[in-house]
Amino acid sequence: MRKDVGKCSTTNRDLSSSSQDPQPFRMGRYSAPQPRSGVQHASGKHYEEEEEEDALPDSDDEVDLDKPRPIQIVLAHEDDHNFELDEEALEKILLQEHIKDLNIVVVSVAGAFRKGKSFLLDFMLRYMYNRTSPCWIGGNTEPLTGFTWRGGCERETTGIQIWSEVFVIDKPNGTKVAVLLMDTQGAFDSQSTIKDCATVFALSTMTSSVQVYNLSQNIQEDDLQHLQLFTEYGRLAMEEIYQKPFQTLMFLIRDWSYPYEHAYGLEGGKKFLEKRLQVKQNQHEELQNVRKHIHSCFSNLGCFLLPHPGLKVATNPNFDGRLNDIDEDFKKELRNLVPLLLAPENLVEKEISGSKVTCRDLVEYFKAYIKIYQGEELPHPKSMLQATAEANNLAAVAGAKDLYSKGMEQVCGGDKPYIAPSDLERKHQDFRESAVKQFRSVKKMGGEEFCRRYQEQLEVEIDEIYANFVKHNDGKNIFYAARTPATLFAVMFAMYITSGLTGFLGMNSIATLCNLVLGMALISFCTWAYVKYSGEFREVGTAIDQIAEAIWEQRNPRKVFSKLFEVLRRRTIRRALTSVPRQRLSSNNNKKKN
Repeated sequence: MRKDVGKCSTTNRDLSSSSQDPQPFRMGRYSAPQPRSGVQHASGKHYEEEEEEDALPDSDDEVDLDKPRPIQIVLAHEDDHNFELDEEALEKILLQEHIKDLNIVVVSVAGAFRKGKSFLLDFMLRYMYNRTSPCWIGGNTEPLTGFTWRGGCERETTGIQIWSEVFVIDKPNGTKVAVLLMDTQGAFDSQSTIKDCATVFALSTMTSSVQVYNLSQNIQEDDLQHLQLFTEYGRLAMEEIYQKPFQTLMFLIRDWSYPYEHAYGLEGGKKFLEKRLQVKQNQHEELQNVRKHIHSCFSNLGCFLLPHPGLKVATNPNFDGRLNDIDEDFKKELRNLVPLLLAPENLVEKEISGSKVTCRDLVEYFKAYIKIYQGEELPHPKSMLQATAEANNLAAVAGAKDLYSKGMEQVCGGDKPYIAPSDLERKHQDFRESAVKQFRSVKKMGGEEFCRRYQEQLEVEIDEIYANFVKHNDGKNIFYAARTPATLFAVMFAMYITSGLTGFLGMNSIATLCNLVLGMALISFCTWAYVKYSGEFREVGTAIDQIAEAIWEQRNPRKVFSKLFEVLRRRTIRRALTSVPRQRLSSNNNKKKN
């Protein structure tokens, strides 16, 4: 193996020194171009020197397709934890004339942060630029460049990035396909919420034909649970489908330390994955559901076991990707892994609902999916602690509400007689305090401030239950039940008397108005009686009850009649005052005639 690596190194050095004429990259050209002076590319090509901060252009900058580099298409906003699609950059890359109608292959790498996803993608780039060469992996002294990566414990990639050059590949069946490489923000860093992680993973899974799930050392149960959460979040955003929503999932186990149990590579990974995802009869239901969910989401599942790259890679702060610093076992398995994903005969074209997706189609799918995740239609995924704390507090709220309801049922339940409102309110306060005391006594997760919100929710819900008990108790009061007909009868009687008096006194307009109110009250009474008898038009009956209640509470008969008598008294005095001058005037005229 070392002999082979040496040959590859010599070959690449000869290639890099064979020409001094600079030749720029062109989109869609996947053959090895001539070298340029400056920083060396993953495939042995050279780029001009650039500042590190210029490696990823801002969304407002012009996307330069002559110099292949990673382009961020999904921007992560840390202030409000939202994501934005750079539509212009995505369209400029995927809507080029020579590729926009080609079926697309999207290979994405996702997983926890600082686990070497971008590092792996750069070896994929070396393969894509030199796939016809048996020594595509590069020379021993070539730095690894392409997608930005570095050692250390802080995250490097945010949002979603794609390589600006889309590779056009001829498949063995003679068709051409476009190959796109995608890098994703690492999950579970100190600045990302569970919703952020779920959104990035779901977006990359929904838009990729091959999702590489990058894991460290083993497949743990929490890895499967997170995968279940993220894929379900993606499935929620997709339209209703009747088949498996996603295509290929490749578990890539990095730093595999048990080759004596399962050998490195695809075959060992296959046996290991079968063992991990096996559904057993004696398994807990929760463990069975996780495994069934994963099988139901992906059309094809695979696993590849990759050894540790070596201590120089892990501990050297100046490591720049040179093969000299990488262990032979890692390089050997890397030569098997990358062609397994990207060789023309192994390419998996992107499909959605059974239809193959072109570059043009993928742009529209990206736009549709990002709008869904920017909205509020989907539930927000939560951490296990938060979800457990919410369930714990909601259970305590339910128990306290049940205690309150049972106590109130003993006081004014369905078979209990009417109770005075003041006594009912006193009982309500007693049971309310008991319910809150029970809620506080239950051991709950989430902390004092978190639990206080649920206590406030409990108090609000108890008040709502109390309002229903008050209405139920009032319904047992025969006088309360007769309030509406009594009020309507009082209005009709008052209008009848008032109409007669005003008609006798010659105030015909007031008499007519009283007759009108009398007729409306009579119609309302008949309607109310029909609603109570038949049970139909309950909304109308409720409205009549509310009007009668308002009259009963705000206009008692004494106020109504006192107001009415006041109006009548004033009108009588005014008529008397106007009739006195007329009598005097007529008597004076009689005297003059005499």
